[in-house]
Amino acid sequence: MEKSFWSAVKGRRSIYNIGAEKIVSEEKIEEIVTDALLHTPSPFNSQSTRLVLLFNEEHKKLWQLTLDVLKKKVSPEQFEQTANKINGCFASGYGTVLFFEEKKIVDHLCNSFPSYADRFPYWSHHTNAMHQFVIWSALEAEGLGASLQHYNPLIDEEVHKNWNIPVSWQRIAQMPFGNVLATAGEKEFGKIEDRLKIFK
Repeated sequence: MEKSFWSAVKGRRSIYNIGAEKIVSEEKIEEIVTDALLHTPSPFNSQSTRLVLLFNEEHKKLWQLTLDVLKKKVSPEQFEQTANKINGCFASGYGTVLFFEEKKIVDHLCNSFPSYADRFPYWSHHTNAMHQFVIWSALEAEGLGASLQHYNPLIDEEVHKNWNIPVSWQRIAQMPFGNVLATAGEKEFGKIEDRLKIFK
């Protein structure tokens, strides 16, 4: 069901109502993630982005450990609301992509090019954001819903421990995905004249 590039870009939204029906094969999702790593640009061709792809029980484990960590940090009233959101919007899918940046590479660039040392951490996040957008749009093109979540640094220690992630991988975000059970509402757009300047 692959869509055109611009159809995917325009259709990409935060979809919170996702299910675990495998309308797209795990192999296809692995291909999307692999192609994103191979073809998304990075500063100085640093290729600093790292990804972890979780399916099925591994996906559920991520969201359960998120609940376990949050239960210790929030009030019972807040936790009930949080648990409903996590179970109903994120854990309800059938996979999650975890996004990281390899700090060793960023540090090496800072040391190798001191004139740009203060820029490389920013540029590292730029490339990670591009990977997020490429994967998110590609999932949309296949008919899947996804959203971008940021439970870091709250669960970083548990994530690194449970999946034996190198300590130098700095976690940036996570993207749960699944089949779309309900589409997003209408999107509001600010005036383009306030956001774009053209000079000829």
